[in-house]
Amino acid sequence: MIVSFDLDDTLYVSPNKFKTEKELGFPWNKIYKERLRLGTKELFEKLQADGFETWIYTTSFRSERYIQRLFKHYGIKVGQVINGSRHAKEVQGNKTEPMPSKYPGKYRIGLHIDDDISVLQNGKTYGFKVYIIGPPDDEWVEKVYLEAKKIRKRQGN
Repeated sequence: MIVSFDLDDTLYVSPNKFKTEKELGFPWNKIYKERLRLGTKELFEKLQADGFETWIYTTSFRSERYIQRLFKHYGIKVGQVINGSRHAKEVQGNKTEPMPSKYPGKYRIGLHIDDDISVLQNGKTYGFKVYIIGPPDDEWVEKVYLEAKKIRKRQGN
């Protein structure tokens, strides 16, 4: 099963408001200024060890390469990256009706992790699973991991 993660205010957080992973060393901290929420590395490793694929699905227009490399410098393996450009091309395409900002069902993503309540509402409308994480929460890693396991069990995987 694939678990995807939003970036801004979900995994990329402000160190003024959240506990974060250790800042990258020089010179990488000058190239990659975003800070990862503390526990991101642990969660990705835990999910992957249990057979989950971990992807990034963001409305950000940061390049796939930039995102992949930032995570690589933290020692985190990421499967695919769906950014704003890829989403616009593959999901919205030539459709005249507006599609939701994220559409995990298109990519067979079993669970999407986000901070935006509108993504949760779209999940209910369009039939994809979303788990919301928001304010600082020292238990977020375990909560996301348990939710992923629960969804996988329901799917019979």
